[in-house]
This record gives sequence, structure tokens and C-alpha cells, in this order.
Amino acid sequence: MTQKPVPSLIVQLGLPTTASMFVTTLYNMADSYFVGQINTSASGATGVVLGLMAILQAVGFMFGHGSGSIISRKLGQKDVESAKTYSATGFYAALSMGFVFLLFGTIFITPLMRLLGSTPTILPYAKIYAQCILFAAPALVSSCVMNNILRYEGRAFFAMIGLTTGGFINIFLDALFMKKMNMGIFGAGLATAISQYISWAILLTMFLLKKTQTTLSVKYVKFNFMILGDIITTGLPSLARQGLASISTMILNNAAGHYGDAAIAAMGIANRVCMFIFSAALGIGQGFQPVAGFNFGAKKYSRVKQGFFFTLVFGTILLGIASTAVYFNAGECIRVFRDDPEVIRIGIPALHAQCIALIFVPFQVCNNMMFQSIGYKFNATFLSSLRNGLAFIPVILLFSIIWGLGGIQISQAVADVITSLVCIPFTVSFFSRISKEKTEE
Repeated sequence: MTQKPVPSLIVQLGLPTTASMFVTTLYNMADSYFVGQINTSASGATGVVLGLMAILQAVGFMFGHGSGSIISRKLGQKDVESAKTYSATGFYAALSMGFVFLLFGTIFITPLMRLLGSTPTILPYAKIYAQCILFAAPALVSSCVMNNILRYEGRAFFAMIGLTTGGFINIFLDALFMKKMNMGIFGAGLATAISQYISWAILLTMFLLKKTQTTLSVKYVKFNFMILGDIITTGLPSLARQGLASISTMILNNAAGHYGDAAIAAMGIANRVCMFIFSAALGIGQGFQPVAGFNFGAKKYSRVKQGFFFTLVFGTILLGIASTAVYFNAGECIRVFRDDPEVIRIGIPALHAQCIALIFVPFQVCNNMMFQSIGYKFNATFLSSLRNGLAFIPVILLFSIIWGLGGIQISQAVADVITSLVCIPFTVSFFSRISKEKTEE
């Protein structure tokens, strides 16, 4: 972590993580593809339940990134015992929250789906699909912790095995349950739930086989204010980012719902396609995280700076190529998921706008990942709240009033540009500060 050339280290850690992110995104994309064969309302249901999955991931990433960031710094300081405490505590806290979501989500499933933007015609499909996702909540939330611990230890390949295996199984089961067994949207949800538990079991095996420096042993669990507080506050940027993504999805669905089920389906598909592209920047950024945390803990600030700019350039090139390809094939990309003229008509302008704005995204990702990994909690929380919350929510509320559906279609793109501009002073200030500290040393 402190000796190997930074670019090759980030690529080594980032490529498996990028593959994991792609496959994780495929969970939803596979469901969207097969569900889209039913009807437009069913296709809209996957967009509605995306908000529920964002909530579950928000809590999972909070515990995962929170404990993982601390673990990487503890390992950089050679404090392995403390790292074990944070890994075990983070895992069991997340697992407990998964069961809480399963219980209360099931009880309040109807009002929850309505809150997330379900129309009366979408609601029956959304409830069936959401119940399957809630059944998988304990596995989904705690898998986020295991995945991030493995990444922060520099064992991204092990994390990739668990996530990619689950993703491919999900695609296979989708085809089996929906095409061969005609189980409808319940088949899509069941396929996702089963694949989540298989992925969870594979990730758990890595710890049971002692492939890690940390552990999930119960004897290391400390549910006290200091340990849990440290994990939660460090993971707040992830909670803010994913939690606001859920709120944004709810607002987007409610705004699009005024224009019918086709609008909800179209915006959901456009967001999924762009999320698949975004996974490249997110994956490389997550490869940068352990490098940033470990070297910052070891006070090797020049390697943190080098890693930041390498990740920025590499991510920008990847997203530039991918977004250009999707831009010129927007209609075909949407048609794959729902061959409905109205869905395609609404989805193309939204996808075009987001493809243009994706070039700004790697800069946001680098800032969020770096500040979270080095423990700058306020910077990380504030910046991660912008794209899907502090910037997006006011934009979509205002633009939907002024320009109607057209405003909804460009809202995410405008929020991306605003977020990147706000990141600039934080980046400049941080690198000026560490340059000064290095000079003083």
C-alpha cells in the first residue's frame, strides 16, 4: 500500500471493484429487462422499488464504508486488534438493521410503495417485487459491510468473487423463473433475493477461511457509543449519498407520475443505464479509497495526491468513452428494457442529458472517496449529499414546475454540473493544506 507505484496499485484494486460494481448494477438491469417483457406498469415497479434498494444500500454502505475507512487507517498504523473490533461490530450492526427493515418494511409495505412514487396501476407489481427485496434485506445490508472490509484491506479480488457470482446467478434465475416458469415479477424478485443470499454466503466464507486480517468473530463486537459512533459518523457520507438517492427517486417518481406510467418507466430505465456507466467511475474510485486511507494514515501525502489525480483522469476517460457510445445509441438502449414508443420517446432526452453530464462525475467521486477514506467527515458528508440531494432535489422541484416533463428529464444532468463546481474549493483547500504540512515536516 505504501511502496507499490500508485497508478498500478489503484488499477489492481479498482478493476476487480469495477467488475463488482458492474455486476451489482446488473442485478437491477437484469430484473428491468425481464420485467419489461410484462408491461409498462411492471417496468415502472422496478423504478419504484429502486428507492427501497437505495435505502437498504444506504445503511449497508454507512456501516461498510464507516468501518472499512477506519480499518484501513488502523492497518496503516499497524493496529490490527482495533481493526478487528471495527470489522465485527460493523458487520453485526448491519445484519441487525437488515432484520429491522425486513420486519417493518413488510408491515408497512403498501404505504411505503405509495411514498416511493407508485401509481395505482404500478402498486400491485411494486408490492410483490418489494417483498422479495425486503426478504433479502439482512443479506443485502451486511454484504455491503463484508464487501467494503475486503476492499479496504486491499483484497478487492475476494469481494469481486462474491458479488459477481451472485450477479450471474441472478441473471440465470431471472431467465429460469420468468421465461421458463412464467412466475412474472415475483420470479424477478425471488431471483434477486436468492442471489443476494448466495453472494452473502460467498463473502462470509472469505472471513471464515481467514483470508483477511480482520474478523467477524462475535468476541470482538463492541456495541458501545464510541465504536458505533465512530463507524456511523465516518459512514455518514455514504448514508447521505444513498439515503438522498432514495428520496430523490421518490421525488422523481412522483413528479414523473403526473405524465403516466411510461414516464416513470422511462426515467427509471435512463437512470439504470447511466448507473451502469457510473459504475466505472465508482469502481475505480473505490479502488482509490484504501490507497488514500492507508497512505494518509502513514502520512504519505504525496501518494494520496498522486492517487487522486490518476483516478480522476482514468475515470474521466472511461466515462467519456462509455457515455459517448450510449449517447449515440440511446433509443436502442431504452428499447432493450421496454419496447414501448412512449417510454422510448421520454427516455431518449433524459439519457442524452445524463450522458453529457457524466463527464463531470469522476471529479465528484474522487472528492467523496478521498475525504471519506481519510476521515474528513464533514467534507465527505456535505459533498456526497449534493448529487442526489442538496443539488438534485431543488433542481427537479423547480424545473418540473417551470418546464414540466422537459425539466424532469434534464434535472440529474444539471445537478451533476452543480455538484462538480461545488467540489472545486474543497479540493484546492485540501491539497494546499497537505502541501503546507509536508513542507513544515
